[in-house]
Amino acid sequence: MPDSLPTDSVGIVTPQTLHFDAPITLACGQTLDSYDLVVETYGELNADASNAVLICHALSGHHHAAGYHHPEDRKPGWWDSCIGPGKPIDTNRFYVVSLNNLGGCHGSTGPNSINPQTGQQYGPDFPVVTVRDWVHSQALLADRLGVRCWAAVVGGSLGGMQALQWSLDYPDRLKHAVVIASTPRLTAQNIAFNEVARQAITSDREFHDGRYYDFDVVPRRGLMLARMVGHITYLSDASMGEKFGRELRDQAYKFGYDAEFQVESYLRYQGERFSESFDANTYLLMTRALDYFDPAYDTDNDLAKALAQASCEFLVLSFSTDWRFTPARSEEMVNAMISARRKVSYAEIESPWGHDSFLIPTPRYMDIFTAYMDRVAREAGA
Repeated sequence: MPDSLPTDSVGIVTPQTLHFDAPITLACGQTLDSYDLVVETYGELNADASNAVLICHALSGHHHAAGYHHPEDRKPGWWDSCIGPGKPIDTNRFYVVSLNNLGGCHGSTGPNSINPQTGQQYGPDFPVVTVRDWVHSQALLADRLGVRCWAAVVGGSLGGMQALQWSLDYPDRLKHAVVIASTPRLTAQNIAFNEVARQAITSDREFHDGRYYDFDVVPRRGLMLARMVGHITYLSDASMGEKFGRELRDQAYKFGYDAEFQVESYLRYQGERFSESFDANTYLLMTRALDYFDPAYDTDNDLAKALAQASCEFLVLSFSTDWRFTPARSEEMVNAMISARRKVSYAEIESPWGHDSFLIPTPRYMDIFTAYMDRVAREAGA
């Protein structure tokens, strides 16, 4: 953490674990009799509970979106650039809620949690969950927090899918949906990338059919490879070229297969670090939730017909070099919203950083995001 907290930081924050005793039935047909959700909140809920904003996380995200947990922390939460006093999601005006979804591995009930029926970790027995399941659990969380209607539900990537699903499943419980660097469904290429990542994990000899907890091991190499594949898709060719080029770690070729190029070293480092902090079964679960997301599935692939259920306003943002979820996918959403006569604002933002652009506070991105959230705040009386 910096020697002194920036004035636009939410400061030191403490996560909360909320326990839910009422059973929740999932799309797969299975039921969790009880479960925990870990949340962080920033700012204060106003008297009429009209200023609440829900932050939905992406695949490897979690509840810690802003601020610091400890004075010794080297980095703040994963979206600290956008959440805090004077930032797009201004905690002087909004009550901000960020959670770790069901199936996560950062405190919410998931594969590495204890199954009360067996006394052992769930492992591969944890049910497959969907974006719709997450939204259902988030609605129950809103009930617990006293939030009848969100001023906005906001998310990037997989988080944007949740914001979109909110608008369909609970149209009277949000005023705005902010969908950033997202898509209404995965392309075959994206599903293929996810399958390669899953195969990397499940083919690791330490995976043990998902029961690696019983052997006190982790499929570290598989997780590392899965993250390396994913990380490549999050960056653009231009950003990788600018950051690494063909730079060697040393001055000459070694004529071997160790990491000789800087980009190789970077990917290995990212993969190794991820394998130390993320659960393999959760990675499988999250990527499958991505694959299954398709709000037009129940309307004969007519996205406009699906969106006719929505009543909120939308902000959709895409990034020029995002080849994982291209601007064309955002435009598909926007066109469907227009066909469904929904209110939508859209911008494609020039950025060299690929899919990761939604995490990087570039000026035009921040200006557009701030202007929209300022309007949300005014409407909420904040």
